[in-house]
Amino acid sequence: PAFTGSGARGRGEGVFLALPTLTAPSRFLSSPQMAFDFHIPLSSEELLRSGGVNQYVVQEVLPVRQLGAHLGGLQPSFRTQGPLFILEHFDVIYSILHHFRAVDPGLKEDTLELLVKAVSCHSRELPAVLEDSDLSPANRLLHLNSLKMNCYLLTQLLEAFEAETYKMGLNVEPCGKGKKVKGQDSCFDWQVQRDQVLQVLAHLLQLDVHRLWSHAVVEEEFVSMISGSCYKILENQAVAQVKNRAVRDAVAHLLGVLVKRYNHMLSASLKICQLLQHFEHLAPIFVHAVSLWATEYGVKSIVGEIMREIGQKCPEELVRDTSGVKAYFVFLTELAEKIPAVMLPSISVLLDHLDGESYVMRNALLGIMTEMIIQVLNGEELEEMARCTRNQFLDTLEEHIHDVNAFVRARALQSFVRIVQQKALPLNRFYAVLTLVVGRLFDKSVNVCKMAIQLLSAFLAHNPFTYKLSSADLQMLLEKETCKLMEIRQQQKGSTSAALVSAEEEWEAMLPEIQGCLQIILQGNPEEEEDGRGGSEEGETPETIAERIVLLLKKSSYKVAIACARTAMSHFEGTKLFPGSMEEDEQRRLLSLLEKLFKDNEHNVRASDCEKEEPAAENAGGESAAAEAQQSQLLKQEMLVQYLRDAFNFAIKIEEAINVISKMMYETAVSVVQEVIEFFVTVSQFGISQAVVGIRRMLPLVWSKEAGVREAVVNAYRRLYLTPSGESARLKAQALVHNLFLLMVDSSLATIRCLEEIVSEFVQKDEIHPSVIQFLWEQFTGKCLCSVLERRAAVMLLGMLARGQQEIVGSNLDTLVSVGLGERVQEDYQLAREVCNTILKITDSKKPAMSEKDSPFRLANDHILFERLTDAITAGISQPLLYWVSFTETALSLIYQLAEEPQRISADILQRCSRRVHEQLSSQTQGSLEGKDLLEERVPAAGAPSEPGTVLPSFSLVHLLSLAGITALQQLIHLERSVGSELRRRRVLREEQEAKDSAGTKSKTKGNESTMDEELGLVGASADDTEAELIRKICDTELLDGQQCFSAFVPLLLKVCSNPGRFSDPSLLTAASLALAKFMMISADFCDSHLRLLFTMLEKSPHASLRSNIMVAVGDLSMRFPNVIEPWTSHLYARLRDPCRTVRKTACLVMTQLILKDMVKVKGQVSEMAILVSDSDEEIAGLARNFFNELANKGNTVYNLLPDIISRLSDPECGVGEDVFHAIMRELLLYITKEKQTDNLVEKLCQRFRTARTERQWRDLAYCLTLLPISERGLHKMQESFDCFGDKLSEEGVYSSFTTIIGRMRRGAKPEFKALIDEFEQKISAIHNRGLENVEPPAGKLPVGTSEKARKKCVSGKRQPLSNVNSRSDANFVTPRMTRRKQPSRKQVVVSFSSEEEDEEEDLEAEMSENETPKNTTPIRRASARTTHKK
Repeated sequence: PAFTGSGARGRGEGVFLALPTLTAPSRFLSSPQMAFDFHIPLSSEELLRSGGVNQYVVQEVLPVRQLGAHLGGLQPSFRTQGPLFILEHFDVIYSILHHFRAVDPGLKEDTLELLVKAVSCHSRELPAVLEDSDLSPANRLLHLNSLKMNCYLLTQLLEAFEAETYKMGLNVEPCGKGKKVKGQDSCFDWQVQRDQVLQVLAHLLQLDVHRLWSHAVVEEEFVSMISGSCYKILENQAVAQVKNRAVRDAVAHLLGVLVKRYNHMLSASLKICQLLQHFEHLAPIFVHAVSLWATEYGVKSIVGEIMREIGQKCPEELVRDTSGVKAYFVFLTELAEKIPAVMLPSISVLLDHLDGESYVMRNALLGIMTEMIIQVLNGEELEEMARCTRNQFLDTLEEHIHDVNAFVRARALQSFVRIVQQKALPLNRFYAVLTLVVGRLFDKSVNVCKMAIQLLSAFLAHNPFTYKLSSADLQMLLEKETCKLMEIRQQQKGSTSAALVSAEEEWEAMLPEIQGCLQIILQGNPEEEEDGRGGSEEGETPETIAERIVLLLKKSSYKVAIACARTAMSHFEGTKLFPGSMEEDEQRRLLSLLEKLFKDNEHNVRASDCEKEEPAAENAGGESAAAEAQQSQLLKQEMLVQYLRDAFNFAIKIEEAINVISKMMYETAVSVVQEVIEFFVTVSQFGISQAVVGIRRMLPLVWSKEAGVREAVVNAYRRLYLTPSGESARLKAQALVHNLFLLMVDSSLATIRCLEEIVSEFVQKDEIHPSVIQFLWEQFTGKCLCSVLERRAAVMLLGMLARGQQEIVGSNLDTLVSVGLGERVQEDYQLAREVCNTILKITDSKKPAMSEKDSPFRLANDHILFERLTDAITAGISQPLLYWVSFTETALSLIYQLAEEPQRISADILQRCSRRVHEQLSSQTQGSLEGKDLLEERVPAAGAPSEPGTVLPSFSLVHLLSLAGITALQQLIHLERSVGSELRRRRVLREEQEAKDSAGTKSKTKGNESTMDEELGLVGASADDTEAELIRKICDTELLDGQQCFSAFVPLLLKVCSNPGRFSDPSLLTAASLALAKFMMISADFCDSHLRLLFTMLEKSPHASLRSNIMVAVGDLSMRFPNVIEPWTSHLYARLRDPCRTVRKTACLVMTQLILKDMVKVKGQVSEMAILVSDSDEEIAGLARNFFNELANKGNTVYNLLPDIISRLSDPECGVGEDVFHAIMRELLLYITKEKQTDNLVEKLCQRFRTARTERQWRDLAYCLTLLPISERGLHKMQESFDCFGDKLSEEGVYSSFTTIIGRMRRGAKPEFKALIDEFEQKISAIHNRGLENVEPPAGKLPVGTSEKARKKCVSGKRQPLSNVNSRSDANFVTPRMTRRKQPSRKQVVVSFSSEEEDEEEDLEAEMSENETPKNTTPIRRASARTTHKK
């Protein structure tokens, strides 16, 4: 070796091969030149430079080609000299490290093995050396240098291997798998070798090696050298893998030894904080290590040091360093989960971050507090200090529920979820936290809402009150127990006489007031202070007056008692009760007298009581025990009342939350919807009445496009209804059916349809037990006792089950017919209707597809089912039954879907029903109608001649017309669906047969043409068109001609609809109008010829139900004949302003469907839909908003319509106020999200200022501009169009809007943009302040007088009638580049609906005149049958 200050010599290869055989210690001790110090360098290059006196320096770095030979010579030296061999051969291993990348892998492995053996050998020898009391300084120095040299080389080699592994991207696997660092003759596994190195170093450091250093203090460089290697290993991300757990444990233990025995705590805390900032994967590793040091090694103070280092981090830096702060978050929260008690004393050093800008650190602090509350500060037996700390932590969590950052709010709620789940929340905080959580349900953040719902679910699942949280039941119980508590208190108050206070205590209590009264009496006029009762009465003795004085004292009549005492002292002075006194002070004499009288009397009374109670002395112990029991009962009752009061308040708050959460059922965020569904499942388990509302509201979500939402709904119903309680399968079936019945009560058809979808899915997955089906059949057939409603529900449930498994109904068809459609069918047409619906369920699976060759499933005409249906319909035609019409509609649908020849059966039904009505008319004509409470109509029956005096009950005519309309519609559906499908099926079979017969007989030319047609898809499409045309021809020419039975009803329908004065019954008019509309569905010509009558009834009828029904019917007609209905579109839009809420709602729904399905052209009239956005009815406003939401998804439709909508709504003749206009525009302009659309809309609105005639229109246009996010380009367009609105700035409202626009543009604007804004602001300010004196009016501007007249008209204008609104044009407010033809004014027609009966039919006509009928102008093209077939 070479060292500075002594004659160092160079050594060559031969030096290592010819080593002496003397033992190393004797040789080194005999050579004074070997006395050197090895200083651990900061970098390996420092060993090549000269240092201080006796500092070791590497003399020569050997070349690579010589390293193998030199290393081979180290093995004998190690065997002879042991670990001290490194003192002479350090340079060889240093050279290997220096050329590490170029050295052969086998040489590296051998070097590592040699160093591991050397350190391990030194670890075994050192205990004896350290215990040697005669150890010389020279020998100590030899072992110290050898220790430092071996450890230095081993750690450097460890880091070199680790760096190479990381650089090459090697995944260290067990031997034989993957790519490995190859050795010479054996498989080298670095993972195993690394573990061995760490274990050797840990074993070495467990020794008292500090004795080798002077003053027994290990130098910091040595500790840093070992710890640095450990940290280098941890920097590799691969160490975080599960397979490297042994490495992590070894590093943790090695660092733990350094921290505990080598004063590495401060350095470790700093290093941990530094590494966490750069390596996120180290957070869980350091959590394990620090918790290990604090528990197994007992170094708890390092936790505080690390927390102090993190607490001193600058908040601004943490905001910028997102990666580091995330690692801090993971480290602190996970460490709090492991050792919260150790962290609790140092939590104060982190509290400053609660007010910092980093929301991640705030979340970390909240997580730490949560773990401390759960694991350390939980329970009721806490000390006062711990209780205060818990309250402070809970206060902090409550405060951050309202944090400005949504992630912190969500984290605070999540913390409370864990606290509630672990039952660590004190009961007195339940209500306060619950109130805060309900408020967070309105949060804009999805995560916050989701966590709030989770917390409410946790409150319910872990509430300390009761399993059933019905507020009504709790309120009744609370009132009962409160009354009981009051009774106990009254009893307790009555029994307190046994525990009287002593006479002395009672006198002391009265003394201050007696003294005050004495002072008043003695200072004032005594005579005035004396009461009339103060004097002594005749015959009164000293004893009686003494008793009266004591009684007055007990009644607090102190002045009267004093007056009596003064009188008695003068009259009875010298007696036993009133002896004379030597006191000169009258006040003292009176006080002494009163005290003596009071105490003597009390003592005498109590002595007497004691004498009376002496015989019962033996019962005193029992009475004392009874008093204690009564007191205990009082305390228990008070606790019970408080418990019930808390439970009642809790239930009320939960019900309030349910009302809010139920409205969140249809949120766009899937996660929120799933949480809402889970919440209602939890709520329903606690018996809360409002839970059924939420359970029903989630049903439509079964149609959701989101698979997660649909699955959540199905699982919710599976948990709620498929797991009923019961000991046997029978009881479980009864409970399941009962629960479903409660859900179906008062449910709408849409709810029933959704439930059917879920139940059918359960059946398909075989989740319904057969006992449920058996119980339903027993309920339906009456084998088990049940109500009428339960029978209907049983049939409905059987129908739902049949959708999933048709055999349930198909195998029991006879039972359904015999029981549900038997002789007593007239008693319950609702049950008969549900039976028909249930049978209809089996027809869905029987319908064949086009490709099927089997004939469709049909029943013969003489089947008992059709006989029963015919009898049931016919029997009810002449009876005022409420559900006959709905039953008939379902029955006819069943007939047309199952019967072989349904038209024959329906014709027979029509004939029989008409005959019945005619017979009823004849009987009514012959008899008398007196005493019958029926609405009568003077109309002839169908086909009967008109005779004066013939009368017919209104319901009979309603039934007959409804039957005719239903039959006509079912006949149309039968032709287009069943007959059309059958024609196609037969054609396909015929074509297949012809293809087989004529195979190979066609010519080549024809074959080529046919092939071309088939390739173009024209053969099948042409045939489909032919068949559709045939069906259409039958409908147009045959169904309604004079030879068909339907034609017999047309005159009657027209007569009823055309004479509303004569036929004034709303139900009759409704039935006639709907039947007429169904007849119009058959033929386009018939529809066109009677549209005027139908729209007359829609416009002029005073009955809201009739207008609503006609609106729905016209919507269906629009779907079938859009070109025929298109000229009447304005009349459809007019219903959106109907004064009746129901009609407006129906019109909104119908127009939404027509517009979204492109059956009605979207024009400026859509502004009528926009008006509904601000409708007073919230439901209608919601429907209008949903319409525009859907319309916005169809490209740029809303953007294209906005200019016309603004023009129409700002027209003073439209009748929309400014406030309403503002509300509508705030909604509609939210759909303009693209910057290009915004800029173009700014330009269009500015241009429209030219044609605006009134100041109201100016203000409206300017207000619309304030709602748009105007960009720099938009500002340029405003400046280019300045001439359009510059002269309008004199109006204060317009100028105010433009100043608002400028203020919004200035927010966050760049300096260049701000300059443009300032210039624009100066320009409009100058124009506004100057007025119009120096501004030239733009071309085409109207005179001021005209504008002023228009403005006055706008101000005084009122809401216009519907007819005027619909007929007026918006010629006053048009786009400059467009020209409009002047619309001819329509003649105002006055139509009166007479309620009086008149004989002249001409006076009862209520139709629009011919010149009022719209003409076809813009036909709407329908998709051809060919296109439909292709789709």
